[in-house]
Amino acid sequence: MQCTRAQLPVWAWWVACALLAGCTAHAPNVKEPGDGPPRRSIDFASIPDAIPRADPLSRYGNPPFYQVDGQRFETLQSSRGYVERGIASWYGTKFEGRPTSSREPYDLYAMTAAHRSLPLPSYVRVTNLQNGRSVIVRVNDRGPFHPNRIIDLSYAAAGKLGILADGTGLVEVRAIDPRHPGPRPLTAAASHEPTLFVQVGAFTDRGNAERLRSRLQSSLERSVRIQELPQPGRRLYRVQIGPLAGVETADQVALQLAGLGLPDSQVVVE
Repeated sequence: MQCTRAQLPVWAWWVACALLAGCTAHAPNVKEPGDGPPRRSIDFASIPDAIPRADPLSRYGNPPFYQVDGQRFETLQSSRGYVERGIASWYGTKFEGRPTSSREPYDLYAMTAAHRSLPLPSYVRVTNLQNGRSVIVRVNDRGPFHPNRIIDLSYAAAGKLGILADGTGLVEVRAIDPRHPGPRPLTAAASHEPTLFVQVGAFTDRGNAERLRSRLQSSLERSVRIQELPQPGRRLYRVQIGPLAGVETADQVALQLAGLGLPDSQVVVE
């Protein structure tokens, strides 16, 4: 069943989402009006990371799939082996105390996060690729549903990673096996400045990739590359726009692509 705010009064939307566990407890993170940081200052260094535990799956928030604004999302049965790079965002005071998709109340001072597909709860290590900082968070919510974001962090987690001021950050998200979490890495400078691309398509036929590149270069007047990726028994040709100056530029490019009838682009961070 689809659950959107446009179809329901505010109170009914929250009740429906909590009962169905099919929607996130917060909206897509382009920062919502009225959301933001708390008034009091926080010593982020004093907030401990989440401690990975072999928690049972939540009774809520783990349907095989769910829909938000007509878009279908499938959930994973296991977080084992999950690793992804992309853009992180955060959510704050507007959602304090509201039920998350797992029905746990959102606590902006806790080390938690929202993810579209990982099982609830899961534990992941999030590393800021721009400054090398790393934290462990407990995933207990669904979101973000902005197409260019891969994880929505609590205010505390975003503060420890150093992404509050910009609102977003380039991160790596890596699932943790609670039985073997491994040592926590020391905070260190990033080895290199990450580069940002928007991937528009992937083809087994290079000619198709070349035609798309030509179309994009003439329409967007931006640099477009074809990245060749060897696969067992074949080659894959990925068409990517960039490198891009930052998250705002990537969002602008995604909107331009949607206007060209190419809505399924994705951010790639190298």
